[in-house]
Amino acid sequence: MTVSASPAPARTDTAAPHASMPTSDPTRFVRLGGLAMATGAAAWAIGTVLTYDIDPVDGEYPLYYKASSLLFQLGLVALVAVQKRTGATGTGRLARRFLHVEHVMLALAIASSIQWMVAPDLSEDAVFLALDAFWPLSMLGMAAIGIRIAIAGRWRGAARAWPAVAETWVLVMLPVSALAAAEVGSFVGAAHLLAGYTVLGVILAVRPGLTGVRDR
Repeated sequence: MTVSASPAPARTDTAAPHASMPTSDPTRFVRLGGLAMATGAAAWAIGTVLTYDIDPVDGEYPLYYKASSLLFQLGLVALVAVQKRTGATGTGRLARRFLHVEHVMLALAIASSIQWMVAPDLSEDAVFLALDAFWPLSMLGMAAIGIRIAIAGRWRGAARAWPAVAETWVLVMLPVSALAAAEVGSFVGAAHLLAGYTVLGVILAVRPGLTGVRDR
């Protein structure tokens, strides 16, 4: 009897785990997320300025304004995805779960925006009124995320500081909307979008390494 020392033939009916799946580039992911955020914020800022004379209570906004606000929300989805991918708020379970919750709130706010675009007559329906509440709730969530990023310190330099600036949009606009004329609020809101979220998106697109990712 002989004992063969030859290696067993390789199986062809199975593949090594992930062998055929390309590895995503984290740097590219952050750049694209930043570009999406910058584009969405700039679009909504422009839409806000172009409709500054519309009464926010009784006026009917044109479709391009509604589309610009939707682009901004989609930019926020991309931004939160970058924050999740890079652990911007920390590695603790609560910090990570909050980003998942923020994505859910944004999804509900986006559903409200789509309804506003395609079926505005339903805006007074109880279900859509409830969905619309997730617009300000999601923005309050973004404000909390910006503060948490600054505290966690996982992002560096401008990427660490700028979310706390950009994501205070709702905290600035609530008193401005209550105390100032609608025209003033429109221009303040647009300026904050450009100086805040648009600049933050550009920072991520130009300097993705500040989030801790590295080129492959």
